[in-house]
Amino acid sequence: MNLQNVQPPHKFIGVAVIWNQQGQILIDRRLPQGAMGGLWEFPGGKIEPGETVEECIQREIWEELGIKIEVGEHLLTIDHTYTHLRVSLNVHHCRHVEGIPQPLECDQVRWVNLDELDQFTFPQANTQIIDVIQSNGVWDKI
Repeated sequence: MNLQNVQPPHKFIGVAVIWNQQGQILIDRRLPQGAMGGLWEFPGGKIEPGETVEECIQREIWEELGIKIEVGEHLLTIDHTYTHLRVSLNVHHCRHVEGIPQPLECDQVRWVNLDELDQFTFPQANTQIIDVIQSNGVWDKI
């Protein structure tokens, strides 16, 4: 068997860049155990069979953070391969609608300004998201 032909698992992920009325973005820190533990991320999760990206994002944000959001326009799609995993991140702008974010399935949550994102350590695939939102500025639909 040729191990070079073995591909890592491929996950399709819905990702939310959640804006509040103050122009801040919600980020969360992954639980310390597991792959990429302790890193900060934009919340989201795996798209389930038969689920749209928008439905996935709303469900994941409710399950992980206990808040309601409005899923807005598509921001970008990122295909990234780590040594153990390939991900396709379908990233959407979102607007915080209701509730106080709670760390239900993560270690910590925080509202941050665009210029503060560089102070946090994110998984490599997230750097493209940061670059795009920092170059575009505050989303004009909040």
